[in-house]
Amino acid sequence: MAGCLLRIREIMNSLTPKEKKVASYILEYPAEVVGHSIEELARISQVSISTVVRLCKSLGYSGYKELLRMLSTDLVLMQQDSITYTDVRPGDSIDMIVRSVSMSNTKAIENTLSVLDEKELLRAIDVISQAERVDFYGVGSSGNVALDANNKFMRINKISIASQDPHVQILSATTLKAGDVAVLISYSGETMDILETADIVRQSGATIISITRLGKNPLSELADIRLYSSSVEGMVRSGAMSSRIGQLNIIDILYTAVTSCEYDKVKPYLDRTRIATSHKRVRSS
Repeated sequence: MAGCLLRIREIMNSLTPKEKKVASYILEYPAEVVGHSIEELARISQVSISTVVRLCKSLGYSGYKELLRMLSTDLVLMQQDSITYTDVRPGDSIDMIVRSVSMSNTKAIENTLSVLDEKELLRAIDVISQAERVDFYGVGSSGNVALDANNKFMRINKISIASQDPHVQILSATTLKAGDVAVLISYSGETMDILETADIVRQSGATIISITRLGKNPLSELADIRLYSSSVEGMVRSGAMSSRIGQLNIIDILYTAVTSCEYDKVKPYLDRTRIATSHKRVRSS
């Protein structure tokens, strides 16, 4: 799995000061780093070799050789990638705005795929498949993602509750039990309302799946299963736009995978919901 530079940017704030020195050098001079030994990188960054090793572990790599391999892959992909994202600027043409927003959303999905852990994803699919009840919690933009997830999983007869109201979330979480699943969504992983809900969920014995940015954060630390999304928000696009796209993509993956695994079981419910909702459409005479 590639995305070394992306991983470094995503976890930068959670690194120690010494690890940040190495990470900053890699981000600034990636092409040079692929030619350095671990001793050379440690010397240039003015840290110990053990600090470089710790950074590799923080990035999820087995060691320095894997970091170099992933970094080399990044450099190749950067040369092939013709999409360059720039933030929307005041006075930009509608054509420029359309391209900028679309490219950013595309990049959010690509970045999310690069940081998504397949083992954790399979664990999430397994526990959701086995659970009778799956709740989704989020506030703000992440709350909209939770509502979308709730709508999808109701179609396959999963008992599900979703609300953007923190008080309702607390009440809902208190009724969970062992064997149930709660998916908590927060890009920063630091939203107080969601952390309070997570504490209630843990007390209930239900399984917590978190969807956050990559790296250590309070919500992922509380979770049993950790899924990560990624995005880069510019100043104009700071309304959690591309981060929402990454989260929605993860929900779509979970829903599609669970439906595929349980297809024979859920098909009757899919048929019923399709027929029921078809009556809500306008029919031409």
